[in-house]
Amino acid sequence: MMSKKDLRSLPVKYLRGVGEFRATLLAEAGVVSINDLLEFFPKTYIGQSWSCDITEDDIDKYISFIADIEEVRERTAHSGSTQFIVTVDTGDEYVDLIWFQFGKWITRSFREGGRVWVAGVLTSFNGRYQIVHPQFEAMDEREDLNDFWKKRSILPVYPAVGIISQTQIRNMIYNAFYQYHEDIDESLPDEIISQYQYQPRKIALQKIHFCVEPEKYEFLKDRFVFEELFYQQLMMIQNKNKRVATVKTKHFELNKTYTHQLLASLPFQLTGAQKRVIEEIFSDMTSDKQMSRLLQGDVGSGKTIVTLFAMLLAKENGYQSALMAPTEILAEQHYRTISKMTAMMPDVRIGLLTGGVSKAKKALKLQILEGEVDIVVGTHALIQKDVVFKNLGLIAVDEQHRFGVQQRAELSLRHEQPDMLYLSATPIPRSLALTIFGELDVSILNELPPTRKPIKTKWIHEHQKAKAYQEIEKEILAGRQVYIVCPLIEESEKSDLLAAETLLTELQRFYFPDFKSALLHGKMKNKAKEEIMQLYLRNEVQILVSTTVIEVGIDVPNASVMMIEHAERFGLAQLHQLRGRVGRGADQSFCYLVSYRTTDIAKERLKTMEKSNDGFVIAEKDLELRGPGEFFGKNQSGLPPYKFANLALHQDCLRRARDYADNLLLEDPELSDEKHQIIRQMYDLYYAHQEKMIDY
Repeated sequence: MMSKKDLRSLPVKYLRGVGEFRATLLAEAGVVSINDLLEFFPKTYIGQSWSCDITEDDIDKYISFIADIEEVRERTAHSGSTQFIVTVDTGDEYVDLIWFQFGKWITRSFREGGRVWVAGVLTSFNGRYQIVHPQFEAMDEREDLNDFWKKRSILPVYPAVGIISQTQIRNMIYNAFYQYHEDIDESLPDEIISQYQYQPRKIALQKIHFCVEPEKYEFLKDRFVFEELFYQQLMMIQNKNKRVATVKTKHFELNKTYTHQLLASLPFQLTGAQKRVIEEIFSDMTSDKQMSRLLQGDVGSGKTIVTLFAMLLAKENGYQSALMAPTEILAEQHYRTISKMTAMMPDVRIGLLTGGVSKAKKALKLQILEGEVDIVVGTHALIQKDVVFKNLGLIAVDEQHRFGVQQRAELSLRHEQPDMLYLSATPIPRSLALTIFGELDVSILNELPPTRKPIKTKWIHEHQKAKAYQEIEKEILAGRQVYIVCPLIEESEKSDLLAAETLLTELQRFYFPDFKSALLHGKMKNKAKEEIMQLYLRNEVQILVSTTVIEVGIDVPNASVMMIEHAERFGLAQLHQLRGRVGRGADQSFCYLVSYRTTDIAKERLKTMEKSNDGFVIAEKDLELRGPGEFFGKNQSGLPPYKFANLALHQDCLRRARDYADNLLLEDPELSDEKHQIIRQMYDLYYAHQEKMIDY
């Protein structure tokens, strides 16, 4: 049964010790209801009398302790900036707490002779221990604690909430439990709690806030991570099932005419991954359900040929196909590739539709309307209202994250729900892909053709560039071409990054005066960009200095060298995407990662790039280093942010949650079984309304 009071809708402002002002501050931290407050978890714990024997072995480690405040002072540095310094005595050692940026609330928090809890990374400078910008809590505040907290040996430390003190937050938490503990209802069924040996919800909340054993915190929190992921996955699968059940679909049969002609004509063997993915796509297309599939493949993994097989299956059944690309130059590349691959099939008619108005384009639109074109490759021009297909059966969207939700849906809605195939060259871990794209089935091309040589990647420092230029010159003299990527277009006073314009001038004057070089960047008009790329494609330009605009671009098989300036400023996914611009031909290719000043995380990224060419291995490392980020644009799925889950840390929990949700809906699609009533109630009350937010 649900509780008499719905704590999810009960405003926190009416709780004793909160009020309007503190409620406003709490709301900024995502705490609006009593339930939000109960789920506002500590970030660490401290002992009322913790001490710490500090030694040199603790340097560069995160430590916490309670110490006496010896001295409080401000100091003016040589640069003229002011530092705030608090020297504390641990009993054995003195430690300087240093702030380079600080407000009055920090300076007012310390008094000589008082006591303070400190946490942070210990470093050493000029023979003195120090912690820069530590976490802290003045022990004097604890006089304001209620009697309950004063008796506890271990206290929770919560994330900062404006000017609300830790003591005030603790008292709020206590008051919430004291007043509403009887209203805390279970949100998971017994079978889940039993299977994973979770604590009941009320007990787990109590143990997290009123902790006795800090080492059990992560296990206790895992229950809430699972709950969050489980209901999200349940929502996604439910939404998908409803869509599949209601959408009218095309019917395809594999009659092995054009698809077999293509297979027989290929000058190479399909990889095992390509064969598997083609089978998955064919299974979707020949079923009685609309295909809605994400084809995820690393650069060079063969997504285009797989897509062509799907489009030829549509042709075998009398349907048209559309392939939508984000740029004209990429659309033209797809058109040339597909035309070449279908050259032995004269009755497979290919069309290219990009922006602009001309007699030829008007004629093509008429041919599309009358069904005289089987495969149409194009840009955003495909979604214009005057582009009408006679019998559209399949839509493939390349680099799908470059299109908005509405753009992707436009063609589908106008043409009686054709099968949908979304292509992406951004490798992400499968578990994350399933979460982001819960509406979609996911196919992964994780195998490169055997003819592709791994790109040799070398991380170099700026002073090693001259030697790298010598190697680059050898490649150019051998007839090959080079990309050099810079983060900025022109010099900026606010940045020390090497600008593309400056670098181009430097290369032309000092290093490669005998070779043709050119500049490409995003601020150029499309026509100018395309002209430069055509020159590069024809090898009339040997060195292309560019910003990241070439991250998604045409294949230039002759390009064998990629040099990335300030590589330490790029994420792993982007570095890998840029590197993928070379290695498209038969020659050995090289990638130079030029770094200037590197952090520890940047060093890990660059080392990973040196060690691996596997986009999925790199994606896993990227996820580990920076978290999931936004792989496919801002709020792509429309889902609310996670409160407990961190996909970089909780992939195992995600897999468990999705598997459980899948099996549950197979067993009990309507959630009508009595043992699933808690799930049914929770879902109807708090999640069902969110289904409409999911849109792809």
